[in-house]
Amino acid sequence: MADYHIEIDFQQSHPKGQIVCGDVFYSRKIREEGRTILVLSDGIGHGVKANVLATLTASMALNYTSFHIKPDIAANIFMRVLPRSSDGKESYATFTIIEIEDEGMVRIINYDNPPSLIFRHGKIFYPKEERINIRGDENKGKILRIREFHPMKEDRIIFMTDGVDQSGLGSAKYPMGWGLENISYFAENQIAREPDIPAGKLARKIISQAAMNDGVEVKDDTSCGVVYFREPREFMLITGPPFYKIKDFDFVAAIQNFRGKKIICGGTTAEIIARELDLEVRIEHRFRDEEIPPTAEMFGFEMVTEGILTLGKVEEILEAYNSETRLEDSPPEEVVKLLLNHDYIHIIVGTRINWAHQDPDQPVQLEIRKFVVKRIIKILEEKFFKKVKVNYT
Repeated sequence: MADYHIEIDFQQSHPKGQIVCGDVFYSRKIREEGRTILVLSDGIGHGVKANVLATLTASMALNYTSFHIKPDIAANIFMRVLPRSSDGKESYATFTIIEIEDEGMVRIINYDNPPSLIFRHGKIFYPKEERINIRGDENKGKILRIREFHPMKEDRIIFMTDGVDQSGLGSAKYPMGWGLENISYFAENQIAREPDIPAGKLARKIISQAAMNDGVEVKDDTSCGVVYFREPREFMLITGPPFYKIKDFDFVAAIQNFRGKKIICGGTTAEIIARELDLEVRIEHRFRDEEIPPTAEMFGFEMVTEGILTLGKVEEILEAYNSETRLEDSPPEEVVKLLLNHDYIHIIVGTRINWAHQDPDQPVQLEIRKFVVKRIIKILEEKFFKKVKVNYT
C-alpha cells in the first residue's frame, strides 16, 4: 500500500451571464478495488447546452472506466452518442480521465483537453505518452493520449479545460493565450514559494490568474483540478461518553495517546476527559451563533463544542459543500475545516445515552448520535476521499 495520501481538489468559473458552467467534473472511489476515477469534460460552447453535453460525456466516461472497458472502445461508444458538427467531424465534448490505483499506478487519458501537467520534485515531469487511435471510421484521425506512471510522495497532477490555457487570448501579453508553458512556469513558482501548497489553493490560484488574464472575468468556462500525493495528516473527533462508566479510563487513555489533532463534540464527553486528565475546561465566547452553544478550550485539544447539534450542522455543511463554499468561523464550520484539512480521520463514538436530547420535538438525526456520525462518514469517504476509522465504545 502506498505511503502517501491522495489530496484532490477542483475549482471552476464560468463567464458572467451564464447560469451554469459548460465544464463538468465527476469522481468516484471504488473502495473494493482500490481505485479512484476522476473525469473532467468540456462541452463545446457555453451555458446549458455545453453543460448537458459535458454531463453526458463525463457520466459515460466515469461508468465505462469503472467497468474496466478499454479506453479506445469506450471513447468510440460514447463519442458516437454525442452530437457532431454539421460536417460530421467535430465531437461536441472533450474529456480527461485520471485513474488512480491505491497500489501505486496513475493513468491519464486525454481527448482534446489541454495535456495534464505532472510535477515531480517541484519541476515538470514527462512520463512516456502512448497515442491510440479511437476505433470507428467516423473517428478517423482522432486519438487518445495515454500516460502512465508510478507516483511518488509530493508529486502533483494539474488537469484543466482550455479556458485555462486559452485565457488572455488576443491580449497584448498573451496573444495566443496563456499556454501550457506559462501555466507550468506559474505553477512551478507557486510550489517553490509554498512547497506544501494544498491542492485546492493551487487550483484556485490558477483559476484566479486565468481570470486576470481575461481582464478579471473569465471569457470561457474555466476549470482546474489538482491531485497532490503527500504525507497524510491524522485527526481525531470524539463524541459521546462510553457506554459503561467503568470504561472511562480506557476511553481517555486511547485519546491521550493519539498524536494528531483532536476535538471533542459534547459537553459530557469533555467533562469525563477533563476529569480523567485533571484538565480545566474554559468556555469561549468568540463565536456568535444563536443556534449552537459556545465552544470551550481544553489543553491538548483544538476545540470543544456542543455535541449533537454541532454534528448535525457539520453534516449539513459537508453535504452542501462545493468549490464556491467559503467557510466562516462558527463552531460547526471550524469542525468542517479541521475535517477537510486532514486525511486519516479517527472517530470515537460513545454510545451512552444523553437523556438531555430525548426531546420528541427535535429532528431524528439530532437524537441519534450514531446516525449523524454515519452520515458524516459516508460524505467524508465518498465526496472528499477521506479514510475514516470509527470506533463505537
